[in-house]
This record gives sequence, C-alpha cells and structure tokens, in this order.
Amino acid sequence: MAKTAVKKTNSTSKSAKGKTLVVVESPTKAHTLSKILGSRYMVKASIGHIRDLPKSRMAIDIDNDFQPEYIIVKGKAKLKNELVKAASECEKVLLASDPDREGEAIAWHLSDILGVGTESPSRIRIYEITSKAVKEAVNNPEPIDMNKVNAQQARRILDRLVGYTLSPLLWKKIRYGLSAGRVQSVALTLICDREKEIQSFIPREYWVVTVNASAEDGRVYSLKVESLEGKSLLKDGKPFLISNAEEAEKIALEVSRNEVVVTNFNTKTSNRNALPPFKTSTLQQEAARRLSFSPRRTMRIAQSLFEGVAVHGRGTTGLITYMRTDSLRLAPEALSMARNFISNSFSEKYLPEKPNFFSSKGRSQDAHEAIRPTDVTLTPEFLEDVLNKDQHKLYSIIWKRYLASQMTPAVVASSSLDAESGPYGLRQTGASLIFDGWSAIWPLDLKDDSLAIAEPGENLTVASVEKDQRFTKPPVRYSEARLIKTLEDKGVGRPSTYATIVETLYDRDYVEKDENKRLMPTPLGMTVDGFLLKYFNEQSSSAIVDVSFTARMEENLDDIEDNNKQWLGVISAFWNDFSKTMDDAEKAERVALPPPEPIGEDCPECGEPLVKKRGRFGEFIACSGYPKCKFSRPILDKIGVKCPKCGDSEGGEVIKRKSKKGKRRTFYGCSRYPECDFVSWDAPTGDNCPECGGPMFKKTGKKHPVCPECGSEKAKKSDNEE
Repeated sequence: MAKTAVKKTNSTSKSAKGKTLVVVESPTKAHTLSKILGSRYMVKASIGHIRDLPKSRMAIDIDNDFQPEYIIVKGKAKLKNELVKAASECEKVLLASDPDREGEAIAWHLSDILGVGTESPSRIRIYEITSKAVKEAVNNPEPIDMNKVNAQQARRILDRLVGYTLSPLLWKKIRYGLSAGRVQSVALTLICDREKEIQSFIPREYWVVTVNASAEDGRVYSLKVESLEGKSLLKDGKPFLISNAEEAEKIALEVSRNEVVVTNFNTKTSNRNALPPFKTSTLQQEAARRLSFSPRRTMRIAQSLFEGVAVHGRGTTGLITYMRTDSLRLAPEALSMARNFISNSFSEKYLPEKPNFFSSKGRSQDAHEAIRPTDVTLTPEFLEDVLNKDQHKLYSIIWKRYLASQMTPAVVASSSLDAESGPYGLRQTGASLIFDGWSAIWPLDLKDDSLAIAEPGENLTVASVEKDQRFTKPPVRYSEARLIKTLEDKGVGRPSTYATIVETLYDRDYVEKDENKRLMPTPLGMTVDGFLLKYFNEQSSSAIVDVSFTARMEENLDDIEDNNKQWLGVISAFWNDFSKTMDDAEKAERVALPPPEPIGEDCPECGEPLVKKRGRFGEFIACSGYPKCKFSRPILDKIGVKCPKCGDSEGGEVIKRKSKKGKRRTFYGCSRYPECDFVSWDAPTGDNCPECGGPMFKKTGKKHPVCPECGSEKAKKSDNEE
C-alpha cells in the first residue's frame, strides 16, 4: 500500500531555516505544543485527515488487489499546499498525529504528501501533552508503523466495501437513501433483538411478604418470607412460589399470629478491591451514569483536557493522557506519582504495600496507558477556576478514579439474619462499611443498609406485615453506555469507534431515544434489521450482522497490526464470501415498510383519514391522501401542564418536542407556538415556587423540582413528614 514519495523542494526561507516542522491533528494541540517546544519548532495542524477516500464513489479497485484511491479532502487543498511549503522550508519533519491506528494512517498520508520516507525516523507518538513527555517524544522519533497503517486501511476498505455495496441494495429493496455499515449494523441488531424480547415478554406475578418486627431494646428489622417448612419459596432470587394474593394473605395471617424467633445471625467481613483506572469505554459509561454525558460529549471534553488548557503558573498544559485506549496499564512513574500523593494526603492505612495492577480482557493496545491525570497534584479543587463546568466534572472523575485505583481495599461487613415464624422462614441481609479504603475518594455503592446484631433464640415482636404484589419486568432497552459496554464485551468495535456508533444510528433514523433516554429502534430500523438478518445472518457465508462474525473480523484486524496476517488476504477472503451473499440478497423481493398508523381523525381539508408518519425530524400527523392533499401538523405530546407563560391567559399547554439536529434532544414548548415562544430544556411541573412564585422545573440530577428564578428547591411532602 506504499505510495510514491513527493520530492522535496530546496527553497528555504530565513524564518524556517534550521527549524523542525511538527504536524499534529488539531489546532488546539498545535497551540499547546508550540508553547512547549519554543521557537526552534514550527507546529502546524492537519485538522484530521488531509487525504481520504472520495465520498462520491467506492474508490476501491477490487480487480487490482483492492487498491484504495485517495484524494485530498475537499476544502483542504490550500492547507495541503501550506504544509508542503512548510516542509520544504524546514530542516526536519516530525509527524505527531494521535498515537493510535487512525493517527498512524494520518501520519502515513502526511509522509507521502510531504515527501518524508516511511522508514525514516519521523514519527513521534505523544501520550500526554506535558513538557517532559513532548520533549521526550521529539527526541526519540521512530519510523511509521506500517502494520498499524495496514490495519487501519483494512478496516477502512472493509467498511467502504460493505457500505457502498449494501446501501444501494437497501435502496432497491426497501427505500431510496438508506445506508448500512459494518459495525453499526451489528449494533442495530442488538437494539432490535432487545426490542423483540421486550415485545414478546409475558409478565409473571409474584408477591413479596415483608414482616416488620422489633426487639425489646428497640432494634427494628424488616424480614422477607423466603421458605415454607424448610423449602425455599424463591426461584431466580424472587418468591415466585408466592404467586397470588390468596397465598400472600394466608402467609400474612399465619405470621401475624406467631412471634418471630431468631435462628441465626451471621456476619462475614470481606475486602472490596479497588476499581481500575478508566479506559475509553468505562469512562464513557461512568460519565453517562454519574454526569449524564453522552459518549460523544464525553470524548469531546476529554479531547480538550488532553490537548491542554491554560493552568496558573504553568502555561498551556495537557491534563490527561490519551483518551482512546483499551489499556488499564499505568506507567511506573504514574504509579509512583499516585502512591506519593496518597502517602502525603492519607494515613498509611490507605496505601497498599505494593502498587495495584490491572489487566484488560482480551487484546489491548498496551503501548497506551489507562486514562489518568498527567499530574496528580493538579487537583480538581486547584483547577476549579481554570476549567469550564463540563471539563471540571469529567476531570474530577478521571482524577478520583486514578487515585482510588492505587489505594487499599475497602472492608465491608455483610450480615444476614434468619428467623422463623411458625412454618415460615424469614431472612434479612445488610451491609456496613468497616474501613473505607479506596471508597474514601470514589463512591462505593452498598446495596443493603446496615443490620443491627440479633441473638439466636431471641423473640421479635411483629409490628406489621406488608404484602406487595409485583410482576417480573422485561429486559430494559440499551442506554448508549450499556450498548458500548456490550459491544466491547463481545469484541466489536474499538475505542476510537465507540462514540460514533450510536450517532450513526441516530443520523440514519434507525434508532431514537425513549422517555427514559434509552435506545429504541424506529419502524424503519426494525425493517432494515429484518432484511439484513434474513440474508446476512450467522448461517450465511458473510454474517455481517452476527456479533461473533464481526468480533472475528476485529481479531483479524488486530492480527494485521501484529503482523500475523496480511491485509490483502483478510480483505480477499471477506469479499469472496460477501459477494456470494450479495448475489442471493439481490434476488430478494422488495420489502414493504409498515403502513402509517391511523389516528382516528379525518383530514380537515379533504376528509381522508389522518395517519402518523415519520420524517427526518421524527413523527408527525399527515393526510393519507398525500400527495393530492398535503395537510400535515406536528404531534402534540402534551405533559398535562399549563404553559407557564400563557396558560392562564390564553390556555396554552406544555408539549414535548424534539430538536431537529444531532441526537434530537427532548425539549418543552407551548402548544400555541409561534404565538407563544415559551421553550425550555427542563419540564415544568405546573407548581409555583414557594419562595418567589415562579414556575418550578424538573432538572436532571436533582431530587426535587427547582425554581430557575431564585434557585429554591420544592421539598416533597414525604421529606417534610420525615
């Protein structure tokens, strides 16, 4: 795949004479490196890929060993000429694109354009943007890693072959303008399979009987009925054998007539080892869980922390190591830095005798480290006035997780109380923290409350018996973070691709978010997935929607990077099987999309039935007589609250809407728009603030409604009663 080098010119300007040109990907990174390296270096940004496959055609010569046809990215000809000129004027060129496969490919493209030999020591890989790390990288350049380049190009060619062959098939068989991708199709199948599980789920009834009892000295317990005459009533952790109200009532009557006698109390102490530092996927998951950040938002913020911010007394400094990594390794100096900080900030009980080491499942690119702060002394508190709100939140969890990973285990006491009431066996469990260890800095979520010690043989007095009817619940839809974890666990995708997978499904209108911000396939997504499953399933020779098949392809790409396989052999084998499957799919009948759903109203203009339709921006109401009649209106998703602005005077109601760009976030507006321009990202509750009388709103992460005018939080009645 090597390209012919462009010959360097001999013209040298006085300003560039003797300088070294350093080419990075982003302008922010270029700015940071310029300050670190000084006047002997000229630092310029390629702004990502400067050369790529054209979008207008496949540009893969299948008959000529799958050779790709690269062109200068549209709009970058001027930048390319500037870089060529700078390279010709400088004495030396260093290629400092990101230290991963994608970055290696960018460096290779630049080496060809700038006339730098791939075997010359021109490639530097910067894993953290600090003065020490940057200068060390600059002083130790290496040749471009062509195995990494070949692995990236193999992925690019595979994706192009699939996308530019499969998409036209979908146009013919389903609807014009559809598209399909290699990894995204697997993600769509996972989402659709989960939806099918939910739709076919049949709830199962069971009852939980809880006995509230107390000891003579005031200790209180809440025990669950779990056995009858020594035989467990539980199955899969739930009392399925208490299956109806009659059985629950029978148990409640029996227990209320008898004293509860403690038969056993047991406490077991165990260590909870520290969690590892973050890698890309776990950072995205925790940022979603704790900060409500989407994967793309997380990576955008992490990129800014990596590239550098202005720190008091230090200038522009990169605050974290490279954020696209599947490694849990920490460098020796990083281990030493953490241990020194723990030793100086905590008692000796918090510092283990030896560093904690963690290993990644499967193959990881261990040249990278885990994601960590570049300097642990730059605490979140110190940087509070330096970082914006989002940066500070993300940096805080990275800093805390890194430090916690090198602390001693937390010690937890797990207790269980067994008791009897007539023929029934009762049980309560509890947990308490004996020593916080690493949880002093990173929260340890204990599921149970602490449990007061009870003595075997003592009697407990029954205060009340509660009967709670419950039903098994269907599996929940994937959140973005959970989908990424599932893909990672199954070996699909890589750190550099996680954040874009779901975004692509949104853009194609295959997936949308439900009211709980989880991923729900659209009817179009289900139709596309059904067609792909029919012809590209695990029984076919090219099972591109099968998780195992895609995971094996990821392994092949890893083998190319490790020089254990040749890229051409991997691509050829894939194409041979894929072509056969495509031949079968080409014979398929055209697939009909689900018919629009009638809403039970007639069109006010022509009298034909009105139906729900879906367009670029979601669902809307339209006339079934289209195109003869073009009447349409938005769907008014009312939340049962009057508009805070015009509700009392004009009768406006708050409706839920979707933004028209990106992931189409939910927002709230007035049903009388454009007459009333009320709009809010947060849902109004319909209540007024007890302090200032303004409208109250539900805010993400807040337990109670909040008044944006005065900041007051309206407490719930139950809290006041407590």
